[in-house]
Amino acid sequence: MTKQKNILTLSLIALVFFLFVLLLVISYNFMTNGRLTFSDDRPTIAVVELIGPIYDSKPIIRQFKKYAEDDAVDAIIFRISSPGGGVSASQEIYEEVRKVRNSGKPILASLGAVAASGGYYAALGATKIMSNPGTVTGSIGVIVGLPNYEGLMNKLGLSYVNITSGPHKDSGSPYRELKEDDREMFQNVVDDLYDQFVKAVSSERNLSEDRVREVADGRIYTGSQAKELGLVDTLGSYEDALQYAVELAGLSGKPKLIKERRKQPTIFDLLFGDIRNALRVLEPIALPEYKLSINF
Repeated sequence: MTKQKNILTLSLIALVFFLFVLLLVISYNFMTNGRLTFSDDRPTIAVVELIGPIYDSKPIIRQFKKYAEDDAVDAIIFRISSPGGGVSASQEIYEEVRKVRNSGKPILASLGAVAASGGYYAALGATKIMSNPGTVTGSIGVIVGLPNYEGLMNKLGLSYVNITSGPHKDSGSPYRELKEDDREMFQNVVDDLYDQFVKAVSSERNLSEDRVREVADGRIYTGSQAKELGLVDTLGSYEDALQYAVELAGLSGKPKLIKERRKQPTIFDLLFGDIRNALRVLEPIALPEYKLSINF
């Protein structure tokens, strides 16, 4: 009987100890905002992914701000696989990346299958840029798409009347012919945005503006060609980028990675994602874009 009591007592002690440890783990988990970590001397590399067209800068900026403030993060890999997109979104990402870099946090831009136009612009703020030899990059320039339905409407016997507050308020309207002064206005906007792109490349890549303009005529380059032109620093795969990021942080060893889980597409995204993109063509306002203008 005494032996059974001892076994029961030990079992109760073990159970209480287990519950105590579990309570500590749960408490620590809450205190670290849901991120459970254990002591680990390996370098910590955060990965921020820019995948697809650039139209919203907020998710990328939020991640860079978070990792910039996290002292446990030794360096950031900015993985880019994007053909570019909106001008302001691309510039906002570039500015945030540059700000984090200047704060002392090393950032390695790792270019994937394509990192062109706005995708390349975003990479300029990094400490170093690494590209695969076959990455499609470059496409430095600006494009404004102006659809015109006037011919079709005439065939259908339809008309569309704009009442405006000024002669340029409906410039770029798809329902009328583009006038010469409209074209001149859009060209001035494109030229100014192009100059901004050229200045950013010149400053970040330590190239003269004249040299940048020689290569920045909208053409695309492979990663190997981009390295020869001074547009990227080195060649390598994503696995190479992991180790290079550790070296940028002045550390060594196999890194541990942290990154946010990508949001899974909803049924709505799967059903209507392509429709939303197609509707952009029908938008009445033509927005300039840093975007690759060919399809693969």
